[in-house]
Amino acid sequence: MNIQAINIDVWVFDLDNTLYNPLRSDLMPQMHQRMQEFIMAEFSVDLAEADRRRQFYYEQYGTTLRGLMEHHGLDPEKFLPYCHKLDLSGIRLDKPLDNALSNLPGRKIIYTNATEAHAVAVMDRLGISSHFEAVFDIADANYLPKPYLPSYELFLKKHAVDPKRAVMFEDTAKNLKPAYELGMSTVWMKNSRPGAIPDEKGQSHIQHVAEELSDFLRDKLIF
Repeated sequence: MNIQAINIDVWVFDLDNTLYNPLRSDLMPQMHQRMQEFIMAEFSVDLAEADRRRQFYYEQYGTTLRGLMEHHGLDPEKFLPYCHKLDLSGIRLDKPLDNALSNLPGRKIIYTNATEAHAVAVMDRLGISSHFEAVFDIADANYLPKPYLPSYELFLKKHAVDPKRAVMFEDTAKNLKPAYELGMSTVWMKNSRPGAIPDEKGQSHIQHVAEELSDFLRDKLIF
């Protein structure tokens, strides 16, 4: 099924594991390690307990950060810079994606549970920063991550987006559900990562599936 791009004037992209293929450049193991190290130091727990908390908070609250804020009143600006201090050398220039984005009519915005600084660094490595007018990051969402509905509502309001004329690309299937319910078109970046795949109960909020972003943007759009 193709997207009728003539009806779309805002293109909304998640960042990590969406703009780049995690099979080639997966930053998540690094980020998980940084989170574990932070939790170990902050709460004087061992690695196993730190990883248990990291995963539990992510599953319950959408991000580990939100769980730490809810349970411990953690200052997010203490956590975020540490966890996003990553080696980005595995992220390479992506000319096919650069070309595909060039052919998309309308506005392009990053919507991420990460920080703006991290988003800009990744986009610069990919060579695609010039295509995006804005980054809506976790601070812009008042630290309410996807898939919390108020985060999406803040995004739409801040950037004056008509959801019926927008499409969202996202690797975590559950994060597309609020977007769909608000009227956005949805594209899931296919992967097998635990916690990112569609719920067995239903997939109606996933309208399109993409395996490679640049290929999808080139081949699955009707202008």
